[in-house]
Amino acid sequence: MTIRIGSGSAWWGDRISPAKDNADKGRLDYLCFETMAEATISAAQVRKRRDPDFPGYDTWLDDRMKAVLPGCIENKTKIISNQGWINPNGAAERIIYWLRKMGIHGVKVAAINGSLITEDVLSLTDTILETGERTHSLEDKIVSAEVYQGAEPVVQALSKGAQIVVTGRIADPSIFAAPMMFEYGWGAGDFMQLGLANGIGHLMECGAQVTGGYFADPGLKDVPRPWDLGFPIAEVHKNGTAVITKLEGTGGVVNAMTIKEQLLYEVHDPYNYITPDVIVDFSTTCIEEIAENRVMVSGISGKPRTPTLKVSIGCEEGFIGEDMFFYAGEGALKRARLAETILRERFKIVGLKAEELRIDYLGLNAIHGDMTPEIKHEPYEVAVRVAARTATREEAMKVGREVDGMAVSGVGMTGKRVPHQDRTREIIGVWSSLVDRDKISPSIKLYES
Repeated sequence: MTIRIGSGSAWWGDRISPAKDNADKGRLDYLCFETMAEATISAAQVRKRRDPDFPGYDTWLDDRMKAVLPGCIENKTKIISNQGWINPNGAAERIIYWLRKMGIHGVKVAAINGSLITEDVLSLTDTILETGERTHSLEDKIVSAEVYQGAEPVVQALSKGAQIVVTGRIADPSIFAAPMMFEYGWGAGDFMQLGLANGIGHLMECGAQVTGGYFADPGLKDVPRPWDLGFPIAEVHKNGTAVITKLEGTGGVVNAMTIKEQLLYEVHDPYNYITPDVIVDFSTTCIEEIAENRVMVSGISGKPRTPTLKVSIGCEEGFIGEDMFFYAGEGALKRARLAETILRERFKIVGLKAEELRIDYLGLNAIHGDMTPEIKHEPYEVAVRVAARTATREEAMKVGREVDGMAVSGVGMTGKRVPHQDRTREIIGVWSSLVDRDKISPSIKLYES
């Protein structure tokens, strides 16, 4: 027995056409969408506070569902997605809307809640992992808190007949592990099999990163047609092996190198990769290229899961004010350095209260800062980026106001953007803690089109 699991997205802003291709042509049993980053829920909560009409689910939900629902329904492909963000029920209802609008009836859609614990986080957690301080120290700044749920609630929803499952915060590999657990009957105690399931899930969660995305390095690691990358498909066998591939005719590449890079991506300890379902051990992995764009992965093992689940706590951390201006031609760098001197003195005059201030020359020192080697050439053009982190929006706005002044009160030949864009933004800091898994109770709500 083999099940085919395809990737539909790796983050909120991912391309939609490769997901449609997988839905239409991938002969999939499951199409899985991962659309969340660490700060996604906090950002959604901030937007909800500003805009009461914001529904709270993935802003690309409509576009994704309109693209993939016809193919998935025709091919009997089930969908698992964490596009519910802070409102899984609303996302499920919206999917029902599109199903009915397409004339598709009798499809069960499940919404899984329980990941949002904002109101209870201080009573459920104790210590901030990054600092060792008490989580109560964040009390006045908390925007949202969410616990990483595992695959079990998704498996339960599938067992109830759901053909589409939409969740809030769920660990990325668990989205892909759930179909394997459901189809092969792997339970919470089958940690060797769950190690495989979550290991394959980890390979799939970042979408095109395993088919050549975020991989190309011209002349060293060339990727065919990188403008048309196919999203990955995993052919998973019950015997503990899987083949990672992609649709024939799409751009990109699947080979041992792309697999190895994604295998270790964001993995601090390959022997102990902690997920809500299992601790994955990648050290036993076997990788074998068996054909063009077909790589067999086997041997991934697992250890019993931890008694705790990770919690992400989003907090207000002030504001950033940011702007840019430009110089070109002979003497560009000298003019940029004089402009920096002017701005630093102006910030003193206007009393800028900044916790951090950076003035970078893009292309010269903006990435490595003080570690950048000495500049030994005269650049033809220099872009100057100014950014300050402040406690209030009013202080952050001073950055743009002073950069505006450079247009006529600064250095000769200053190139300035017309200031129509928003040059201040709120910062959401993300802190981590742990909660006893026994204290988290996911819930499932079923809808039918």
